[in-house]
Amino acid sequence: MKKILSFLVGLIFTFSAATAAEKVNVEKQLIGIIGAVSGTIKTNTRELKTGDKIYLNETILAGKDSGTQILLLDQSTFSIGSDSEVVMDTFIYDPATNEGKIVASVKQGSLKVISGLISKKNPDSLTVEVPEGTLGSRGTEFQTMVSKTQTSTLLIGPGKNNTLGLRPGAVLVGNAQGSTLLNNPYSISTMKKGKAPGQARKITKKQLKKFKKKMKTLKVAKLTGASKDEKKEIRKKIRKELKDAGLDKEEIKVLIKDNIKKDKEKKIAKKKAIAKKKKAKAEKKKAQAKNKKDKKKKAKAKNKKGKKKKAVKKKSTKKKKAVKKKSTKKKKAVKKKSTKKKKAVKKKKVKKKKVVKKKKAVKKKKVVKKKKAVKKKKVKKKKKVVKKKVAKKKKKAKNKRRRKK
Repeated sequence: MKKILSFLVGLIFTFSAATAAEKVNVEKQLIGIIGAVSGTIKTNTRELKTGDKIYLNETILAGKDSGTQILLLDQSTFSIGSDSEVVMDTFIYDPATNEGKIVASVKQGSLKVISGLISKKNPDSLTVEVPEGTLGSRGTEFQTMVSKTQTSTLLIGPGKNNTLGLRPGAVLVGNAQGSTLLNNPYSISTMKKGKAPGQARKITKKQLKKFKKKMKTLKVAKLTGASKDEKKEIRKKIRKELKDAGLDKEEIKVLIKDNIKKDKEKKIAKKKAIAKKKKAKAEKKKAQAKNKKDKKKKAKAKNKKGKKKKAVKKKSTKKKKAVKKKSTKKKKAVKKKSTKKKKAVKKKKVKKKKVVKKKKAVKKKKVVKKKKAVKKKKVKKKKKVVKKKVAKKKKKAKNKRRRKK
């Protein structure tokens, strides 16, 4: 029933987009409805509940431990996590051609995007703006988480986690400083202000827990959901809107049956594709095993030949080494003898030089001593002469004094 409800909601969007545009004025352009709510979800003017309409340029605020899912007219799904602020800036959609453009901005928190009909028609038509740059969707499923310091973007992509069976896509994470393309499922890139986006890398378990934590409250809302009476009322509203769009009960039933058939066919096709992949993997494994065996046999044969060649080479190399050793030993012996002779000659020369130096030093000392002795004698003689002169002067002076008396 959940799948039928989601399909009916999609039909409402596609068939009633024209009538909705006529009813709502330019300032309040209808872009989608609230599919699920957990906790407190508000805009600047009202509190939102499941089934409420969403208009262009409305700021959607998700409180703590809260979350919501928005179903857009082109069947795109925007899931908003806790502590988040998201604005739908641009929504242009032509149901007849599925052409248009979607631009949303995330001020803070977390946003998970599953692209719809607009992206199927033109993969480059969905853009999410974040404080550090932009995220260009290429028709896929991705999640972005905006914090105070950085923005992290995770490509979920096709596979088990692709809830709508989308074709393989990518996300271009970019700003003025550069860009990074996420094209492998569960690859992540981070952006900081004034810096180019980080390179794509595989997400860690810790990072994945953080991403899932932001959407935890929304998962609880989907599990608990509304009561049976509330679900009945939602179905009644959907049927009324389908009738207003010009569809009869029989046409509605046919559409539902066709949708169920399509879902079954998709499931069967997926199962077949999985089976084919398994068979291909098994065949590849067998071929790889055979190739390994053949390679091992060839390697063994090569090893035998190589061993023989190596043995021959070893013998020749041993002989060469022995010859080289002998020659080197002889050369070393000759060098040692020559070096010893040279050292002996040098030692003799050094000794001679030392003896000569010592003799010269002794001679110098003797000469110096002689000179000093001569100087001393001269000094003594001078002193004696001086003393004699002084004594004579004193005597003369005495004699003069006596005469005067």
